[in-house]
Amino acid sequence: MDPLSDILSLLKPRSYLTGGLDAGGDWCLQFGAYEGIKVNAVVSGRCWLSVDGVADAVQLEAGDCFLLPKGRPARLASDLTLAPIDAMTIFSPARRGGVAICNGGGDVFLLGSRFTLASPQAEILLGVLPPIVHIRKEADQASATLRWSLEKMRQELSTPLPGSSLVAEHLAHLMLVQALRLYLPEGLEGRVGWLFALADKQMGEAIGYMHADPAHRWTLQQLAERVGMSRTAFSVKFKATVGISPMDYLVRWRMLLGADKLSCSRDSLSTVATSLGYESESAFGAAFKRVMGCSPRQYDLGRDRALPLFPDGQSARPRRKHRP
Repeated sequence: MDPLSDILSLLKPRSYLTGGLDAGGDWCLQFGAYEGIKVNAVVSGRCWLSVDGVADAVQLEAGDCFLLPKGRPARLASDLTLAPIDAMTIFSPARRGGVAICNGGGDVFLLGSRFTLASPQAEILLGVLPPIVHIRKEADQASATLRWSLEKMRQELSTPLPGSSLVAEHLAHLMLVQALRLYLPEGLEGRVGWLFALADKQMGEAIGYMHADPAHRWTLQQLAERVGMSRTAFSVKFKATVGISPMDYLVRWRMLLGADKLSCSRDSLSTVATSLGYESESAFGAAFKRVMGCSPRQYDLGRDRALPLFPDGQSARPRRKHRP
């Protein structure tokens, strides 16, 4: 797989609520705090979006997509000066899927899904995204795919058929990937982080090599040669683009894979260490503790503590396991 697919697979995004909003007239809805990430799109009409802690509201047009990855309360409205009503008055807590109607509908139609990230390493993705990711309607092929998925989701929710819930969930995953793809070029405008580095051909290739064979004993020279750069130029550019050195990235990616194996498989510690290129449990354990903040065995027992993984304040929290 490619690096974005690798990381999304590791984070295990699961759509647990997919639906639509059909609003008309003057309206203002208040949405509370939540866990996970919301992916929404405006199918028709226009409205305003305001997120707590973000100074400027965003005007959304038909064809726009937006991600809300921070779990903050937010408002959607035709007019943000109106007194908001609780969105749950039209979105029943027990309801899954379908279309909520606000003021009779007819003026604005939105579709969206809320995801949980089952992996304890959720901040790997959420930490590199701003509170609002606004993706404006474009005419390129990636946007066309997003618009196609929106239209298909609208059909599935408006006229349910056998299997519609599963189809809508798969379409929601497609929306998430397409939205992230469309956001990648932001990295070419000075953003720093692994996600934005994927938009750079050379850095994306280097990350791809490490992901394809994490057990390989990569060196700076090998990676630089693979992407057609000098060792020094590669090292400098990688750190400026990703935020950490190539070797630090490699070790941290190995530890994320190791943590996932410890949580989700029955592989022995020795097997996990060998699969990631370490000749002994002790060598793997030392690297794991340096990056994750605890030993592999402590992690496997589900010690509830924040684990610093990336240098920009991101952290991960291990999943708690209940042992007899």
